[in-house]
Amino acid sequence: MTVTACRASSVGAPVYSESLPRAAASVRHSRLLISAGLTTWGLDTLVSDATQITAELVSNAVQHTSSSMIRVAVERPSLTRVRLTVSDRSRRQPTLREPDTDAESGRGLVLVMALAERWGTENRRWGKIVWAELTMPEPHRVAPLHWRDA
Repeated sequence: MTVTACRASSVGAPVYSESLPRAAASVRHSRLLISAGLTTWGLDTLVSDATQITAELVSNAVQHTSSSMIRVAVERPSLTRVRLTVSDRSRRQPTLREPDTDAESGRGLVLVMALAERWGTENRRWGKIVWAELTMPEPHRVAPLHWRDA
């Protein structure tokens, strides 16, 4: 069973998050979650890069950890920046590789590095969080939403 929620964090930033089974099908589900969150916030221009980054991070968690569940989230710490996170109970750190040109895998973190403004990991007692941040390009930044008087 999965649970989707949009909640305010302790500092008030909106977050879409979901716990998913460590399974290949969770890659698609995580892309849908991230897309829905960004679209709701009016950050459609980030959807393509954000869903690709999330797919790579979730694929890594599915392939390289033994956790039964993973946690996927997209947080909006500011009007123009989003933070994507994938959490699992493994302490094994992601490894940046340089695969052979004919290799079918091993390019995930290279792609994350190319698409994200910055990325990294945070160790926890229970495992780790792998995160990546994206910022809206200057010409596409959106103004805060305000209700208009009828």
